[in-house]
Amino acid sequence: VQLVESGGGLVQPGGSLRLSCAASGFTFSSYVMSWYRQAPGKERELVAAIGSADSSTNYADSVKGRVTISRDNAKNTVYLQMNSLKLEDTAVYYCRAVRVGNRLYAYWGQGTQVTVSS
Repeated sequence: VQLVESGGGLVQPGGSLRLSCAASGFTFSSYVMSWYRQAPGKERELVAAIGSADSSTNYADSVKGRVTISRDNAKNTVYLQMNSLKLEDTAVYYCRAVRVGNRLYAYWGQGTQVTVSS
């Protein structure tokens, strides 16, 4: 199982980034996909999630209206489009895959750094 994030980098306040998470080794379409982030000295927090069956979405209040999560099941990839970036969006962003079957199946990516700075 692999989750490989990409698209992070340095961006000025007000700028945009699109993160990607390429999945392999499991049935991607059956998993709820989500993005988390962890800033230095803070706990990891949920940014956005997208359902497996109906692609319903859920966002943290801190990013609502600025961030869009989407998935392409044909490409086994989940995206996070981030606009109007703020200094406080600086963090390592992680991709997560979750499925509840006979047990909990959960996988994490290695993370990608997003730095918002002028």
